[in-house]
Amino acid sequence: MNSTTSKVLSLRMDGELFDRLHTHAAKRGMSVQDYVVRALVRDDFDERLKTSVEEAERFFDSAGVRRRLATRPEPARSGRA
Repeated sequence: MNSTTSKVLSLRMDGELFDRLHTHAAKRGMSVQDYVVRALVRDDFDERLKTSVEEAERFFDSAGVRRRLATRPEPARSGRA
């Protein structure tokens, strides 16, 4: 963990789910705790990335950047391939 302090989260789950998590973690040489934390961090990153992309799209749409790019003439190409 990157943080200097940590918190405790206690989860209650059925044995089948725990066994599946344990199997996935063992395949990666990880503890169940590390496996679950990594999955949560990855999901959080995915959500933050999605939000950032959506915000950037809204910004560029509101600034008219897409319209300007769409109407920009293509650069001249040389006759060489």
